[in-house]
Order: sequence, then C-alpha cells, then structure tokens
Amino acid sequence: MNFFLRMSGDAWTARVQLWFAAACLMAVPVSAAPAETVVRYTPTLEIYQYRWDLLRLALEHTKATDGPYRLVPSYTAGELTQSRTMVMLEQGDLDVLTFGSNAEREAKLLPVRFDILRGMLGYRVLLIRDGDQARFNGLDEASFRKTMTLGFNSQWADLDILRSNGYQVVTSPGYDSLFAMLAAGRFDAFPRGLNEAETELQQQAKAYPTLREEQTLALYMEYPVYFWVRKGNTALADRIERGLKLALADGSYKRLFQSYHAKEIAQIKREHRRVFRLRNPALPPGTPPTDTSWWWGG
Repeated sequence: MNFFLRMSGDAWTARVQLWFAAACLMAVPVSAAPAETVVRYTPTLEIYQYRWDLLRLALEHTKATDGPYRLVPSYTAGELTQSRTMVMLEQGDLDVLTFGSNAEREAKLLPVRFDILRGMLGYRVLLIRDGDQARFNGLDEASFRKTMTLGFNSQWADLDILRSNGYQVVTSPGYDSLFAMLAAGRFDAFPRGLNEAETELQQQAKAYPTLREEQTLALYMEYPVYFWVRKGNTALADRIERGLKLALADGSYKRLFQSYHAKEIAQIKREHRRVFRLRNPALPPGTPPTDTSWWWGG
C-alpha cells in the first residue's frame, strides 16, 4: 500500500506541518553581518598620530551599531599637497582627511564639526634660529608684524589668517623645505602648533641643529580642526560624529587628548608668553565656539 495512504489522518497532518515549518525556516533570510568599513586616510606624519587614534576611538564606539572597520594609512608625508588630497577625497581615492576649516573646504567637502584638537592648533609658538632669541624679547604685536617675516606652507588654510592680520609671510608648497628655509635665513620664524613644535624640532634636529623654539611669544587664532569626508558620504560622517560624542560622554576622548598632550598642557601652565590674538575672517558662519578648557584658560 502506498506510504501516504498507510498514514493516519493525525500523522499526515503532523507531517505536513513539519514540512511547512521547515520550508518557512528555509525561506527566512539570514541577516548578514555588517560589512567592514575600510577607511583610507592621510597624512601619516607622527604629529598626526593623535588624530588617527581619536578616529579609531570614534569608530570603536560605533562598532556595535555600525559594524567592523579597518583603518588604512595611505601615502607618506611629503608625497601630496593638501590641495591634492582634497581632490583625491572628492574622487573617492581617500575616505578621511583632517585639517583646519575654511569656507572653500566646507563648500567642497563634508566636515564633521567637532574640533578634535580643542583649539590647540590655533596656539602657535615660533621656531627660530639659535642666537635669535634676543631679537624677539620685548616685541609688541605691531613691532613684531613690522620687523619679522614668517615662513608658512602655501597650501595651508591658515596662511590667509596670517596675511589678513598684517603679517609678512614667505611661502613654500613643501613641508620639509620650510625648515631648510628657516635655517638658511629666508625668514625669521616658522609658526607651529603648540602640539607640533617639540616633535618637529626633535625630528629635524639632525638636519637642522640650529633651530630652536622661541620662548616669549605666541600667536592665537580660532582655527578648528575637523575630520573631513567627501560630499555625500553622510554615513561615515554620521558614524564619526556619533562616535566622538560617545567618547566625549564617557571620558575616553578627554583621556586620550590629555595623554597625548600632557607635555604641552604642563608647558602652557608654567610659561607666561605674550599672546598675540589674530582674527580669522575665513571662519565659516555657524562654526561652533572653541573650548580650550582642557589645556588653556585662554
């Protein structure tokens, strides 16, 4: 007798229910694990390492909601100008950049409006030649602008801030070349961020042993530093912003900042520099105010 005919009605019903349940389970799609987010970034100089560790911290804070990620350093320092990296970001050859803000950059790229350096890059000390300290002692701002020439990179957005405040500036599109030009007497001082100067002097000591940090003056400008992604990449921008807010809320952002900048925080507390404040006419409307309380009362 046929197998199906030998089954009782109840057995047949149970068997059909099992088959139906199995078919339903097979039809339900299994949720795929979130794809890995690959984040290509530049530049890779040592002075930028804090920024990329902060980016890593932000992505870690969003891994549970947004999935795994992989940070990929791309290109070594000196290979690319900032203008070139902006083009590469727009074309999709890079995923994240980090630099200061101005209206042109905000028109072309998508910023994560979160000043990752808490205003510290806007506090500039001066690199000078050994033996020149006496030339800077006692200078007021007007005398400084009139008698001293600064060196600066032609690609950096804060160049316009210096010029709009009346400073004389000699430029170069290169980075390392500026140290050579200072050592050769092409200009009098090279303004560097409080978080950059000591590291750079150590790195350049072998090639340019006569360079020193000036001890009495500082410049300060409102100059927020953001992470930037290409226009339309709102998913990555949103993830970074959420991660930074979470890291700020749980204190890990502040701990990372202070661990990287402990020397600078101690330095500014013990020094009594004359600070010349510069206007930043290029600051885009709606820029959040800078909070320097983690390192400087201002």
